[in-house]
Amino acid sequence: MEFQKTAFKDLIICTPKVFEDDRGYFYESFNAKSFQSFAGFEPEFVQDNQSQSTYGVLRGLHFQIGEFAQSKLVRVVEGEVLDVVVDLRKNEPTYKKAYSIRLSAENKKQLFVPKGMAHGFITLSDTATFIYKCDNYYNKESERGLAYNDPSLQIDWLLDKQDIILSEKDKENTMLADLPSNLF
Repeated sequence: MEFQKTAFKDLIICTPKVFEDDRGYFYESFNAKSFQSFAGFEPEFVQDNQSQSTYGVLRGLHFQIGEFAQSKLVRVVEGEVLDVVVDLRKNEPTYKKAYSIRLSAENKKQLFVPKGMAHGFITLSDTATFIYKCDNYYNKESERGLAYNDPSLQIDWLLDKQDIILSEKDKENTMLADLPSNLF
């Protein structure tokens, strides 16, 4: 596994070493020891989630607060998405800034998203299967949402607005200026 730091503290791109032959391929999708050696900490994942989405579905930007805040290791096993995070950690130089990366079954890249970041993705292919590990359990009362189209974030979702499909819940997500500044 190769690891790459980003400008955002503890936001890490993970690219597996893929072994291919005429039978197919094999790769190690996570190794706690090698991650800890690179990052200096070892997440303890307790929950795995999976979703499938069709073209244009935008899920997010979601986060949990308080004792239920989550770090995530996200990847795509079918299709392609644009994965986006927004740093909500007030004491970080990247506070209120967005980061995006294409994740796909083809590139097999993963993104480690630390606690304190809102996270979302939009499906760029006909369908996409998205898998992620969490280091804390889902808690409905702790869940919050940040508006994907907040103009202060200047996120290019790569699709025209009319092609974006949101859940009713995500249509109600909050603008960044309306979030308390002491979330994390």
